[in-house]
Amino acid sequence: MHDFCFTIPYGLVLVCGGVLGYINKGSIASLAGGVVSGFILIFASYLSLNAFRNRKNSYFAITLETICAAALTWVMGQRYIETSKVMPAGLVAGISALMTVFYLFKLATGGNHLPTKAE
Repeated sequence: MHDFCFTIPYGLVLVCGGVLGYINKGSIASLAGGVVSGFILIFASYLSLNAFRNRKNSYFAITLETICAAALTWVMGQRYIETSKVMPAGLVAGISALMTVFYLFKLATGGNHLPTKAE
C-alpha cells in the first residue's frame, strides 16, 4: 500500500476535526492545529503521489509525514494523559501512532513500491 493512499484521508480527517473543534467549542488551537497539520500531510501526500507518477520515491514526503504523525502522537498523547478524554486527544493520538508506525515501515522498506513498466 502506498503512503498517499492513507495520508490523504488522514490529513482530511485532521482538517475536518480542527474545523469541527472550532465550530463546536470555539477552539482556535483546535482549528490551527488540525488545519495546519492536515494541510502539511495533504501537501506531503501530493508530493509523494507526483513522485510515484514519475516512477520515483519521495523520501522527503514520507519523512515529513513521519515527523508530523510522530509530533501529533506526542502532543495528543500528552493531552490524553492529562485529560483522559478519548475525544479528540485519545483518538488522534491512536490514529497518529498507527500512521507513524506505517510511515516508519515505508521508510524501512524503501518507500512506495513502484510498478513495473508494462511492455
